[in-house]
Amino acid sequence: MRKAGHHYGLHRVLEPAGVLPQPAWKLDATPEIWENELLIDVERLNIDSASFQQLKTEAEGDPERIKRRIVEIVKERGKMHNPVTGSGGMLIGMVVEVGSAFPDQTLAPGAKIASLVSLTLTPLWLEDVRELSLDTGQLEVDGKAVLFASAPYAVLPSDMPEPVALAALDVCGAPAQTARLVQPTDTVVIMGAGGKSGLLSLYQAWKKAGQQGCVIALEANPEACRRIESMGLAHHVACLDATDPLQVLETVSTLTRGRLADVTINCVNVPRSELPAILATQEGGVVVFFSMAVQFTTAALGAEGVGKDVQMMIGNGYVPGHAALALESLRECPALYDWFCQRFSSQIG
Repeated sequence: MRKAGHHYGLHRVLEPAGVLPQPAWKLDATPEIWENELLIDVERLNIDSASFQQLKTEAEGDPERIKRRIVEIVKERGKMHNPVTGSGGMLIGMVVEVGSAFPDQTLAPGAKIASLVSLTLTPLWLEDVRELSLDTGQLEVDGKAVLFASAPYAVLPSDMPEPVALAALDVCGAPAQTARLVQPTDTVVIMGAGGKSGLLSLYQAWKKAGQQGCVIALEANPEACRRIESMGLAHHVACLDATDPLQVLETVSTLTRGRLADVTINCVNVPRSELPAILATQEGGVVVFFSMAVQFTTAALGAEGVGKDVQMMIGNGYVPGHAALALESLRECPALYDWFCQRFSSQIG
């Protein structure tokens, strides 16, 4: 076994030299750990929504072409880091080896864990991609991955299917930030409310503001809108194109009688939703951009261009306790858990 590597993984960066693993172009994914690393036998990848949408469009919906492209990216970069969207996803697998200097020495080989850091900074060695789901963006794979000493992870729960837990943990920063920001009397707008991050954020918004405030769900898919209405997690559900600035503004303005949102959570997985989120938010309000499809220069210049004084936040995927909160949300809300099971626990193929 080698000596201890850098706490943040700089020893794995191949190019360019001197940068951290996430912005690096290429990592050393050799599946032999340093003393402060963790080696994982990877079983399943969850490609983030924006990245998978781009890959699916590029491959014209062909699963085999998507699989080949993912293998190409991982081989070229030593990690799953989509060069178009700049995003990755996360993984689940079994612990193979725990370095003697890894911070958590209670973790034993054989434990099933989910990484809580992006695949864009996780050294990944893929041997095979067996199956892929076009609906969920999850893949069954054979491979190895390395977690650095700094990387958070979660032991998989025993009371729910692994693909369901993976799907929730992939976006667990969104509901945690929502729970942290929303106050009881707030008007909250969730954009892209029908996906996994949107629904989990919607549930937390409803918990915090549902009784005294106002929760508005914006979603483009009519079926997803009907599902949200049946769950009873919003005061208003609007089926609209979240990339249409005027439609979003007019809808939110009408529903709030011109007040607009105190907090807007953007979970839209396609480009051009920045300005609609800004316009939906009142002066002094908060916009949180969780989507990896967001262009932050567009958001900043767009707010300036419309003369809107809003606080804009990048949706940090890490919040203390975020994994536990996401899983507990599924346990607390049967309708939410049922949707995750229907969508993610079926056989990949």
